This record gives sequence, structure tokens and C-alpha cells, in this order.
Amino acid sequence: MQINSSSKELTLKIVYYGPALSGKTTNVERLHHMLHPDRRGRLMVLDTKGDRTLFFDLLPVHFETRSGFRVKMKLYTVPGQVMHESTRKIVLAGCDAICFVADGQKEMHAQNNEAFSGMQKNLRANGLDPASVPTVIQFNKLDLPNALSERALAQYAAAGSEPIFKAAAIRGEGVMETLQGLMSLLWTRLNRDYDFQRRFGVDRNEFMHGVFGPVEVPVLHEAARPAGGA
Repeated sequence: MQINSSSKELTLKIVYYGPALSGKTTNVERLHHMLHPDRRGRLMVLDTKGDRTLFFDLLPVHFETRSGFRVKMKLYTVPGQVMHESTRKIVLAGCDAICFVADGQKEMHAQNNEAFSGMQKNLRANGLDPASVPTVIQFNKLDLPNALSERALAQYAAAGSEPIFKAAAIRGEGVMETLQGLMSLLWTRLNRDYDFQRRFGVDRNEFMHGVFGPVEVPVLHEAARPAGGA
């Protein structure tokens, strides 16, 4: 988190990470449509001819707090292709939370694991402990015929510590719920590490309402049980 005391601004960096074509950009595009216009800025999407992310996508989200602080959140995606490893490392620098978008097709198991391991390696290279960065895993593309079964997802859910969410991002399903779960984890981490509520006068409800507006924000529940690496 970046703190500018003179301008009373707090800046948070959220990164959508995952293998190529897993749906990172689709998530951010859907969020741009779903979030309240007063809370989100202009979406920047930089694509190659193959419609894959070349450098990164960026969606700014912002809100004012009752205590007078302006919270700015920057939602980034990273390119998934192997040749853009250096870019992924750069985008992860200084991140405050991560949504790992796994491709929910059965044959993508190895690619998901490789991307997850690479993410952890890049976090360490940036001086960040993967265990300390709030992270959720979204299994996307579960609307496809060759998607993972409920049993397979349950096995992932029993294997590790990251909450998981099911999604069909192209339909907008699970997109908002994933970000809500991640923001809940992020507030807990901010309050623990920065004494966020006392120092800035922002409790969990105001933080969540600031991001999502007047929508029902669910707590982490059965659909967001702990999961292992994707």
C-alpha cells in the first residue's frame, strides 16, 4: 500500500495472474461493466493481434472515505505467455493482493500449476512472501464441456489455504464474487499490518461498500473454501 499523507490518498495494487487465455482480461472487462460508474475509471486494454494481453490491462477503482481519505485501487492483469516472464515479474512488484485465474478445463492442469509456481517465484524475486499476500483462486471456464468436475474442485479445495471461486467469466458469473472475496481478505491484511481501521477510520463495511457500492457483499462461505495451488 502506498500512503500519501499530504493528499490523504491510499493506493492499492491488485493483480490478476494466471496462464495464457485463462480469462484474466475477461474478468477485468466484466468488472468494468459491473462496478458502479462512480467507482471505476477508464479501462486500459493493450492487446496483441492474437487478442492476448501484451503488457497489462489496468482498471482503476476509487472511492472516498468518511474520514476524508481517497482510496485508489489499480486492478492489473499480466500476460500469460512464456516469453513475457519479465513483464509478469514487473507487474507483481509492490502488489497488495492477487487473484489467480486458473483455466478450469481438465487438460490445463499442468499450465495452471506452472503459472502458480511462477507467480510464487516472481513474488519472492520482488521481496514478497507469497504466504503474506492475500490471494484467491478462481477456476474459470467452468461452463465448458471439458471443465473440472465438482469432485475435482473439492479436491483442490482441500489441498491448500487460498479461498477458491468458481466462474464462467465470459458470462459474468463468479466475477464479482471473486473480487468481493479478495477484497475481504485484503481488508483483513490491511487492518492487521497497517492498523487500517484505527489509523484511517475505515472499517470493513465501509471498505467493501466503497469498492462495490450498494450491493450485497457475501462473506467467504462454502463456495470459497481453502484451496491449493491451481
